[in-house]
Amino acid sequence: MPLETMIAAVGLLAVIAYAVLAGADFGGGIWDLFARGPRRDAQRDAIAHAMGPVWEANHVWLIFVIVILFTAFPAAFAALSVGLFIPFHLVLLGIILRGAAFVFRTYAPQRNGGAGINQMGRRWGAIFGAASSITPVLLGMTLGAISVGTLRVINGQVIVAGLPPWLMPLSVVIGLLALAICAYLAAVYLANETTGALQEDFRRRALLAGTVVVGLSVVLLPLLATEAPFLWSGLTQLRAAPIIVVGAGAALLSGWALLRRQHRLARGATVAQVACLLAGWGVAQYPFLIYPDVTLASAAANPATLRFVLYTLPLGIALLAPSLWLLFKVFKGATPKREA
Repeated sequence: MPLETMIAAVGLLAVIAYAVLAGADFGGGIWDLFARGPRRDAQRDAIAHAMGPVWEANHVWLIFVIVILFTAFPAAFAALSVGLFIPFHLVLLGIILRGAAFVFRTYAPQRNGGAGINQMGRRWGAIFGAASSITPVLLGMTLGAISVGTLRVINGQVIVAGLPPWLMPLSVVIGLLALAICAYLAAVYLANETTGALQEDFRRRALLAGTVVVGLSVVLLPLLATEAPFLWSGLTQLRAAPIIVVGAGAALLSGWALLRRQHRLARGATVAQVACLLAGWGVAQYPFLIYPDVTLASAAANPATLRFVLYTLPLGIALLAPSLWLLFKVFKGATPKREA
């Protein structure tokens, strides 16, 4: 296997890790924004309790992907930075606002002797929820933008043919699908981390979000065939078939487990579902980083740099993986479930 393909595969694994971990954090912000009913405060408390210890650490995977991109594929990094300048900076702004708002809301002064947050805290909570909702949409839109074929890189110059690629209908639907998937991940995780009536609240939200994911997936299929024929062709070829089959089975298992209140099983199946979705996209997109002009081979750095990146990856993972395992073990392993 070529060096650039191996490094790209590692980058795709990091994208999957970011999706199933930070994606759930974004989803937590979405449900925080739409917390309703008599257990509204308890829902927000459960979300904050689930996110609090680990939400910043999950962004390490996004940093990991960016480092791989500008080190191993500098030409693609430069083209994306120019062609998707606006959505990338909006994503950065969303991540910053989301993090700041979460902290400010957490430490906002209490009113009435501790009975809920004051008006300032509610405003920061609204910013936290809004930023958590907008950011995954933008991330999904950028994913669609590199597949539609209107972001051209000709003789090193970035050219946008017509409507900006991140505003194409396909990209918008992928952005909405990313939003729904984040909401689904968060609701499934939270249903597993709560009990009683609170658990039922998140279970119903998971079923609702899962239904939206299915609906958007149906809408996406004809758009793929018309706006991204290369990606559609890759998804329908034999090489992607095992991933698609496993992903579809995981989606069905996740929905069944939620209906049967098997929340731990639902969590595992949901992770597999999202992982297969992104892995299928990566296999179908291969060998392009930006369709139709930038391939892994054409964007790759010189072989010496690629070898250096590949040989140092195990060292980095050896330092990162135990640290993250310890973090989750300490803060998530023996944490009692939240009750209403």
